Amino acid sequence: MTNPAAIFEAGDLRLSSGATYRGARLSYRTYGKLSPARDNVVLYPTSYSAQHLDTEWLIEPDGILDPTRWFVVIPDMFGNGLSASPSNTAPPWDGSRYPHFSILDNVRVQRRLLREVFGVARLKMVYGWSMGGMQAYQWGASFPDEVERVVVVCGAARCARHNYVFLEGVKAALTADPAWRDGRFERKPERGLRAMGRVYAGWAMSQAFYRDELWRQVGFSSLEDYLVGGWEGNFLRRHAEDLLAQIHTWQHFSIADDPAFAGDFEAALRAIRAEVLLMPGRTDLYFRVEDNADELPRLARGRLAPIESDWGHRAGNPVHRGADWAFIREQVRALLER
Repeated sequence: MTNPAAIFEAGDLRLSSGATYRGARLSYRTYGKLSPARDNVVLYPTSYSAQHLDTEWLIEPDGILDPTRWFVVIPDMFGNGLSASPSNTAPPWDGSRYPHFSILDNVRVQRRLLREVFGVARLKMVYGWSMGGMQAYQWGASFPDEVERVVVVCGAARCARHNYVFLEGVKAALTADPAWRDGRFERKPERGLRAMGRVYAGWAMSQAFYRDELWRQVGFSSLEDYLVGGWEGNFLRRHAEDLLAQIHTWQHFSIADDPAFAGDFEAALRAIRAEVLLMPGRTDLYFRVEDNADELPRLARGRLAPIESDWGHRAGNPVHRGADWAFIREQVRALLER
C-alpha cells in the first residue's frame, strides 16, 4: 500500500549553523501499514538530488524493502525541492543568505515527524544510499537507543577529503555558467547543468563500466546517448540552487558534529548501539571501501559487505536490477531476520 505524499510542518528551526529557518516543511511519503505496536518502521532517507518518487522503486513486495512487512517512511531531504529548499524559500536565495541544513538538522526533524505524526519512538531500521547513508549513520550516533539496525549503502560517517574535492569540481562546472552572478543564478543555467552531469558521470561510474559499455544494459544506444539522457537530463530537471545547497550539506558532514560528541569522530562511532551493515561499492570512486573499513573497528556491532560490482557508486542504487540488487536484498533480509 502506497500512501499519499504529505507535508510535516516543522515550524521555525534553529539549525546547527546557528541560523534560523522559518516555516520549515518536510515532505514525506509512506508505504505499507503501521503495526498496532508501531514496531515495524523502516526509515529510508533520500540521496543527493533525489526525491521520493526517484527512490521508491526499491520498495516492493518481496523486494529490498517489503511494504507488506514494514511500514516504510521516505523523508525528502532538505534541499531536494520538495522539502524546504532554496527553490521554495522566499526571498530568492543567494549563497550568502540561505540557511543551510546539516545532516543532523535533517535527522532531528525526521525524528520529530516520526514521533509527532506516527507516535513512533523506535525504528526497526534506517536504510540509506549515498547521502541517505550519511543520514542513517547520523541516526545511529545521535539517537542510539531509538534505532535497532542501520544500513549504509555506498555512504560513510563523514565526507572524506577526496570526496570533498570531487564535489568542488561539480560545483565549479555548475557555477561556470554565465547565469551565475553575485552568488546566485539569474536564470536556469542549462550549460552549467549539462557540464555538471558530464563531470558527475566520470565519477559515479567505474572505469570498467565504460570499458565494457554497461550503459547498453539500461537502454542507451551509445556513450553520447548515455551522457545526454542519463546524466545531463538527470540534472536539467533539478533546480540549480537546490543542487548547490545539498552539496554544501554533503561536504560539511561528519557524525561528530552533534554537540554531544564535540567533534570527536571516534566517540560518535562508538556511541552507535545499533547493528550496522556497511555495503560500499568495490568500484565506487568517492565513497571508498577503505572509509568504511576504517570505521568498522570503532562500531560495537558492525559488518562490512562490499558490493562486488562494476557499476561504481550506482551499484548501491541498482535500478537496473541484476546481481547488485539481489546482493543488497539478500544482505538486508538477513539483517532484518536477526
